Amino acid sequence: MGNGQWCPAEWPELIRALADGRLAPVAARRAATVMLLRDTGDGPAVHMLRRRTSMAFAGGAYAYPGGGVDPRDDEHHVRWAGPTRAWWADRLGVDGTAEAQAIVCAAVRETYEEAGVLLAGPTPDTVVGDTTGADWEADRAALVARETSFAQFLDRRGLVLRSDLLGAWTRWITPEFEPRRYDTWFFVAALPEGQRTRNASTEADRTVWIRPSEAARGYDDGELLMLPPTIATLRQLAPYATAAEALAAAPGRDLEPVLARAEVQEAGIRLYWPGHDEFTMHIPSGGGQ
Repeated sequence: MGNGQWCPAEWPELIRALADGRLAPVAARRAATVMLLRDTGDGPAVHMLRRRTSMAFAGGAYAYPGGGVDPRDDEHHVRWAGPTRAWWADRLGVDGTAEAQAIVCAAVRETYEEAGVLLAGPTPDTVVGDTTGADWEADRAALVARETSFAQFLDRRGLVLRSDLLGAWTRWITPEFEPRRYDTWFFVAALPEGQRTRNASTEADRTVWIRPSEAARGYDDGELLMLPPTIATLRQLAPYATAAEALAAAPGRDLEPVLARAEVQEAGIRLYWPGHDEFTMHIPSGGGQ
């Protein structure tokens, strides 16, 4: 294909196996990812990382900081600022406040683990100004290793999670034929004043600040590899002139989950994402695109 769309070679066989009952979908793990924005003279830029080519899932693809929910964050009430957990449960479309807290915690924790940016502060209306230094790095490493939970980290530091700095943007679920599946909520946030990003992820070999429209052009030209939710969200962010504008638009965004559909036809396979026609694929019989 001419663009940078992700399409693993094993997909056709997995789709056929799912269609004829040889493959049963695995449960999708809850996850969160954050589109971190900062303003520039030409509009907002978004922080992206390139996954190492050695990664089993989406190696070489550009993405945002993110990852799976830590079940421990369901169990411990963290110090919290912004909309209530009940508000977040309704917004995210989940059953309870504990689940909502865990998803929001995952968004904030993963941004800290992979980009070194922390959306928390000592009081409900402040944010930490600097997360560099040996003590911060030791805490971040303990979180990555799951030696401590995010709730424990916040408690020890005396920090309040700033849920008001996040805006829920969209929700995508990994296709049912994939062996590794995630139910992922995408959030937007602005880079806090005084903090800076760094490549803190062992899963990435490069990080960039790039304007959404520029990243989309790189995808269209086949220079940047991306999964459908990544390029879809970049196109959605492109019209906003500032990070604040994007955050202000988030509450009105539809969070109905996007899940790929596959139809096995005589001529081949039709794979599509409802509401996102640009990703529709027609894979001829025999497996090639």
